[in-house]
Formats: sequence, structure tokens, C-alpha cells
Amino acid sequence: MLRRLVFAIIGLGLVAIIAIGLTQKKGDNAKPRSATISAAEQERKLTGAPAQLAALHTQANQILPGSRTAFAARLKKLRGHPVVVNGWASWCGPCRYELPFLQRASVDLGKQVAFLGLDSEDNRGDAKRFMAQFPVSYPSYEDPHDAIAQNLRPAPRGLPYMLFYDKTGRLQYVHQGGYPSQKALETDIERYAVRGDA
Repeated sequence: MLRRLVFAIIGLGLVAIIAIGLTQKKGDNAKPRSATISAAEQERKLTGAPAQLAALHTQANQILPGSRTAFAARLKKLRGHPVVVNGWASWCGPCRYELPFLQRASVDLGKQVAFLGLDSEDNRGDAKRFMAQFPVSYPSYEDPHDAIAQNLRPAPRGLPYMLFYDKTGRLQYVHQGGYPSQKALETDIERYAVRGDA
């Protein structure tokens, strides 16, 4: 009797581990926990942003053709403003979880901080469908083979990740993994991008 109970408990544990693993595979359609901010609300709140940041907002939610040159040129144009870059993919569960935090921060801080996305190892159609569901106030660059990410020093490992550049264009910090809360993300934006505390 005791042996059957032990095997039953072990079996339930394995089922739970497999279920958790399945939520992290490509094709995961889990939605973010929080409600999204509409494109109209984003536009209203970001009216009056400086020219370089307003240019990002006019490309809100777009997936731009990616190349190391294009991405580096965009970062150079944004000098004078702190920059936060989010590495994500439509199939990434933790990316989906943290998206509402990023969406809110990019609207609340979008008149002083630049936000960009790097859509890594993703399918353009899936990425566009995902962005249509959960609009953000900035564009993402396609990085289907991780060429942009692997050119960064230090290169991020795995998704999601967040890169924090100070206003001089210096990479201050690479955060690996998803953020557990809005507060944790905003604390790092303030510390590494706005203040530039390396």
C-alpha cells in the first residue's frame, strides 16, 4: 500500500513537471496576466515626446527588418536618451509574462527613455500576430538567427533578456530572464539606464 502511494506521488510530480515544461515550448499561446494598454492610450500619453523618441513611437508595434548595421545605427541615433532593449519571441512564456510590465513602463517613461525590441529566433507571422494582440509603443527588430544579439558584448544567453544603455550609448547592464514584477523592471530602468549605475 505504501509503495503504491509513493509511486502515485512520484507520478503526479512528473505530470506537473511535464505540464510546466510544455508551457515553455515554442508555440505557447499563454497570454500575459495583466490587461494591455490600447494603442490610442499609448499615443495620447506619448504626445509631446522628443523627436528621437517620437520617431520610435511612430513605428509602434512594427517588426522592422533586422541587421546588425540597422540596429547599431538606431542605437547611435538614440544617443542622448537612455535606451532599454527587450529580447523576446512570440513562443517564449516568460517573455509573455513580463510584457505587461514592459508595455506599461514604455508608456509611463516613453518621453525620456527609448525602448526597442529584438525579436529573436521567431517566425515573422507569429511575431506579428503576437504584437497585434499586445501592442507596444515601440518597434522591434527581427533577429531570426540571433545575429544582432550575438554581436553584442556581452552577448545575452537565452530569452527573455533586457539590455540597459545609458544616455551616452554605453551598455550598462544585461538582465537575463524575465522580470517578476513592474517594480523590479522599473527599478532596473532607473538604476542602469536613467542613472547609468554600472
